[in-house]
Amino acid sequence: MKKTVDARGLSCPQPVVLTLKALDLADEVTTLVDNQAAVENVTRLAHSKGCSVEVSEKEDGIYLTLKRGGAPAEPAAIGHGVAGSTAEAPAGPLVVFVPSDCFGRGPSELGERLMGAFFHSLLEVRPKPQTIIFMNSGVKLVAQGSRALDDLEALAAQGIDVLACGTCLGYFELTEKLAVGRVSNMYDIATALLEAGKVVEL
Repeated sequence: MKKTVDARGLSCPQPVVLTLKALDLADEVTTLVDNQAAVENVTRLAHSKGCSVEVSEKEDGIYLTLKRGGAPAEPAAIGHGVAGSTAEAPAGPLVVFVPSDCFGRGPSELGERLMGAFFHSLLEVRPKPQTIIFMNSGVKLVAQGSRALDDLEALAAQGIDVLACGTCLGYFELTEKLAVGRVSNMYDIATALLEAGKVVEL
């Protein structure tokens, strides 16, 4: 089966997410994009999924045709986390720790946009974390009005435990505005972090 994805005008990670969904339904997917960053991102996706990719530029955009069975999958990257690397897979659960409402260092508007893109991408990637912990200004992401709210609600619906620091919610006067997850305390948060097989801090 063949499918076509029109990702022109869409920002990261939408071209990759839409292409990934199409690959679940078809052996050949043609994704139409309009910028070089999307070309590189979709190409990396193709290689990671063991697909060949052909790129052709036309007047209305750049066409990337992905076909299964064309290229060997690239080795999985070792995730960066607080937990140290070991030869064996960690025994405990994967925990994502979110201490800020911005991703990375730089303009806050960009950091908020990147954080939203991360949680949108998390809906499609594996493995999923068992728990996501929000502290400090990170609790703003689980409150009413957050741009990440829809994706966080979807992640919670998939069974991921979403914890929000009660002290932090109170500090930012957001306790009554919590929209996803549950209010937690430092004891539960410390336990979740210390019992984790791997902690990834954003």
